[in-house]
Amino acid sequence: MTEHRFAIFGRHIAVTGVPGAWRAFYFGAEGKRRPADFIIPGDVAEQDLCEYLADLFHEDATPRNHTATQLC
Repeated sequence: MTEHRFAIFGRHIAVTGVPGAWRAFYFGAEGKRRPADFIIPGDVAEQDLCEYLADLFHEDATPRNHTATQLC
C-alpha cells in the first residue's frame, strides 16, 4: 500500500491505497491523523490525486494559501 501526502490550500491530506480503494486522512502535528470527511472516487488515477484534491477544495484557496502540491 502506498501513501501520498499533499498540502492543499493549507490542508494537509494523506491518501493511502491504490486506485479503486483510496482512503483519505487529514494529518497534523506529531503524525496524528484522522479520517477525512470526503471520498476519492475509484476512477481517480494515482497521478491525478493532487488535481482531484485541488478541484475538491478550490473554495478554500486564499491569497496566502493558494497552492496545491504533493509533498511525497
